[in-house]
Amino acid sequence: MSGTSEYDLKSVKLPRLVGGQLSAMAGALESGLLRALILPSMLKSGGITAFRALSPEESPTFLPIAYADKKAPPEAGPDLKALNKIEGGAGSGPFKTARDYARAYKEGKANPEDVARKALDAIKQADAGSLKLRPFIAVNEGDVMQQARASAERWKDKKPLSVLDGVPVAVKDEVDMVPYPTTVGTKFFGGAPARRDSTAVARLRAAGALLLGKANMHEIGINPDGLNVNFGSTRNPYNPKHDTGGSSSGSATAVAAGIGPLALGADGGGSIRVPSSHCGVVGLKPTFGRVSEYGAAPLCWSVAHLGPIAATVEDAAIGYLCMAGPDAAEPNSLHQPEASLEQWNKTDLKGVRLGVYRPWFEHASPEVVRACDNLLEKLASSGAQIKQVVVPGLDTMRVAHAITILSEMAGSMNNYPDHSNDFGAEVRLSLILGRNCTADDYIKAQRIRTRVMAAFREIYSEVDAIITPSSAITAPEVTPEAAEGGWSDLSSTTEVMRYAFPGNLAGLPAISFPAGYDNIGLPIGMQAMGRWWEEDLLLRIAFAAERLVERRKPVVFFDLL
Repeated sequence: MSGTSEYDLKSVKLPRLVGGQLSAMAGALESGLLRALILPSMLKSGGITAFRALSPEESPTFLPIAYADKKAPPEAGPDLKALNKIEGGAGSGPFKTARDYARAYKEGKANPEDVARKALDAIKQADAGSLKLRPFIAVNEGDVMQQARASAERWKDKKPLSVLDGVPVAVKDEVDMVPYPTTVGTKFFGGAPARRDSTAVARLRAAGALLLGKANMHEIGINPDGLNVNFGSTRNPYNPKHDTGGSSSGSATAVAAGIGPLALGADGGGSIRVPSSHCGVVGLKPTFGRVSEYGAAPLCWSVAHLGPIAATVEDAAIGYLCMAGPDAAEPNSLHQPEASLEQWNKTDLKGVRLGVYRPWFEHASPEVVRACDNLLEKLASSGAQIKQVVVPGLDTMRVAHAITILSEMAGSMNNYPDHSNDFGAEVRLSLILGRNCTADDYIKAQRIRTRVMAAFREIYSEVDAIITPSSAITAPEVTPEAAEGGWSDLSSTTEVMRYAFPGNLAGLPAISFPAGYDNIGLPIGMQAMGRWWEEDLLLRIAFAAERLVERRKPVVFFDLL
């Protein structure tokens, strides 16, 4: 990339705007005269001005599809027998796994109706304190109990649909799920309930999952934090004074707080992996097209991925295999090979080559680097071979991703001109940036995407996965003023997203898994990013790591069993 191997990502220092300051800045940028004065500086700070001087020669790649030599045929739903065979064993710490629920139901020690009632009560308790967790946007208690009764009958008749039958699952409010509207975290979307489940939700339902409701999210998912001025910002179960990461904030919060071992998240720029890292759980962003996007809001179509957020790697594997696979309703999903979990739970990493780009790996807070280095050494002791690699042109890659996602989100929201003032001030700021990216910027970003995919193909001829922290910092603190009126902190956002964007731009699978805790007990995550379609190898790396890392109980935690 760019003909150089020099590490070029930089930390940025920009003012943090909260409450009235944030609203004033959004208003200034929406004013024609003031926008002309302020916007050029913002574009320069974000790297877009320098990006415009590039002259890539590659043809553009508009969708990061990796075409498989042997494609899997479209399937009607999940392979329920295969789900039942997924078993990893140790590593759950204080968390209850899907298999724990299934075992309790089978042995008569619990039943889905009791669990549903406890889950509904936990959701209320989570929102009862002065620092409310706000994991859910909407919960239909009647629907939850109806599902639970049906599951209880199946377990009573000894005919459960799968290991997920009656297991509590949260669903990000970015995808359609009957009987809820899909608000995407806004005031104005979702005027009517969904008439049909999204494909991912339909597959979870076919496996018997107890779908608890729509999980909270950052408004339209445009930033990697838990801010939502419409439904209340999410809080971190490990320390409710701190953020959760986002945009799949409610999904990660629900899992970390014990309100079910599995949730559905969406990831356009780290939105599964960042909250998983900050909340101390596991998050898998599969290969682009591996999980059907049918029924998901069309926010950022060329970088969007659906995937599981889970209490353990075993739960992530179950959620992944349940949702993965071709879908005739979603063309981008039709180019994939069969989803395999072969050897995902091998306890050693003999023969696995882990690539580390040291300047990138170490561009994080000292506590994050220390925890990830310690885990990397343990992975080497488990048989992994550690190899030094170079990931070239990371800053160009970062800007190409930013232009792509902001342009696509702005284009999507341009369909709703009457609601431009209904967004929070922080979202309005981001949309202004997207609307000021030109057609030439967008085409150039897709040319860079072609270059990026070629660079990763070359790197993956030498290693099997690239290892980094999941986020350069642990979850930031949220001040009362910020929680109430919103915040925009581009310096922090840059740190949070430092390791996320390549997987979205290039469509590569990536997983975040726990690596330890900082000195005040906030979780630290490690990321493994692999070749297209090799989610099984990433799960194997995470599974090996899970057996080497302490899992602590969050401050706010519910045990539904």
